[in-house]
Amino acid sequence: MANPGYGKRSAPEQRPGTPKDFALLPVRERYVAGFVDHLPEGAAMSVKQLAKQLSLYGQQAVSSALTALSVAGHLRRVRCPVGAGDEMRWVFRTFWSRTAHDNEWWTTYLATETATQAAGPEPEATTPPPWVPEEEPSPAPEDPGPEQGHESTAVPQQRTPDQAPDAEPPPPDPDTAPAAPQAPEAGPSTAYLALARLGRNDHRLALSADDCAALEAQAAEWLARGVSVDYLTSALTAGLPAKVDSPVGLLRRRLTDKMPPRLPAEDTAPDSPAPTAGRVLMECTDCGRPGQPEALPDGLCRPCRTTHNQTTAETPDHPAEAADIKPT
Repeated sequence: MANPGYGKRSAPEQRPGTPKDFALLPVRERYVAGFVDHLPEGAAMSVKQLAKQLSLYGQQAVSSALTALSVAGHLRRVRCPVGAGDEMRWVFRTFWSRTAHDNEWWTTYLATETATQAAGPEPEATTPPPWVPEEEPSPAPEDPGPEQGHESTAVPQQRTPDQAPDAEPPPPDPDTAPAAPQAPEAGPSTAYLALARLGRNDHRLALSADDCAALEAQAAEWLARGVSVDYLTSALTAGLPAKVDSPVGLLRRRLTDKMPPRLPAEDTAPDSPAPTAGRVLMECTDCGRPGQPEALPDGLCRPCRTTHNQTTAETPDHPAEAADIKPT
């Protein structure tokens, strides 16, 4: 399952599921579509996570299958802004439809308030990740014992004649004054968590707490240059050797050699538009480039759509094998 605010969302106007669903698609696309169709709401839809579950195909094959399913009208990847002011951020969703729809239907649906509400997260239901330590409850104040309570009431308070009833109490002794409450410590940064998750995704990149702290500044610099956590993770995990002797050394070298350029503001505006409340922004299914729904027909940007058309034209047609996808 994906984190709250991410993952699969079912689109409306779908026919009931039957064993003949996706029968007109090629074998690979039919296999991937049948698996995605039975995933629950909020399931992880990244290529890497799907490839881990689909034993017949790798990440490249799953990515190509998702692109073909987007062209066929079964899915659209979107971004939805949530929050307000400086706290506004993008939430990523993948809308899935068992029933194929054309571009006009997807454009109209993604422009409605229903799609915006469906793409929004449920921040109230979020649970802290396992690596965040739980806060220990503060100890309850101790009740005075029977002897202390009896002693405090048995001795009356003496008042001197020259002391007024409303006189201010003497200032506290600095040696016995209670210490000021300390501010709660801030949680780990986004860069630190991204490095800590690498070992969970691939045991070859398992890092210790000291390793994550040592590389945190370099990873934070990547994020400061406008890249996402997924981009950072992909750049650090792509093309790993079969055996990694020093994960911290390998990651330090990649963080240095693959540092993305710092783009000026005018160049980053088209690729990283500012969040606008109340509107869903579509994402290219293949490369992730954001854009308005009407500017991404078939869920693909112009370069990816051209590449997909050329690949489809060069691939010989093979008759699809007749195979029923039985619901689990």
